[in-house]
Amino acid sequence: MSRRWAVAALVVAMAASAGARAATRWNVLPGSSLGFSATYEEEAFEGRFARFTPVIVFDPKRLSESRFDVAIELASADTRNLERDEMLHGEGFFNSGRTPTARYRASRFRALGGDRFVAEGQLSLNGITRPVALAFSWSGGQRPVLLGSANLRRLEFAVGTGEWADTALLPDTVRVRTRLLLAAPAAN
Repeated sequence: MSRRWAVAALVVAMAASAGARAATRWNVLPGSSLGFSATYEEEAFEGRFARFTPVIVFDPKRLSESRFDVAIELASADTRNLERDEMLHGEGFFNSGRTPTARYRASRFRALGGDRFVAEGQLSLNGITRPVALAFSWSGGQRPVLLGSANLRRLEFAVGTGEWADTALLPDTVRVRTRLLLAAPAAN
């Protein structure tokens, strides 16, 4: 009798594990981008990070198993203005010589309806870690696209210190946006 129960329990466990599917870890494709925009003396400018490494584990039906982990190489910031870029890389802004990488990690997600979600994450920048909510849309399928944006308060991360702390010249809010082109991993 106990042997039959053991076999039945094994069959049930195997069926449950076969039916259970973890959130997918997506491959990030070329053409993905991570950018930012701000203003200086009321003139808008945009920039991007040429090098960033996102690890995206996401399933809209398994939000509790999902996570984002994005490493951003700060020295790769590019606004197409050499003087501004040198300043951004320097001590008063990103201080990429001392802290070369920023990191965004999220393991809590909220569904907003349809294909819209919010990642409740933590951004570490300049040795400071603060909560940052990333609102994003998810297109689903075998090649989903994640389009996201967040507003950061740069002074909370000691970005733009000293004379650059004047928000009349350089507002505190910086808009960050991402476009990730993704693909499901190849089956073995």
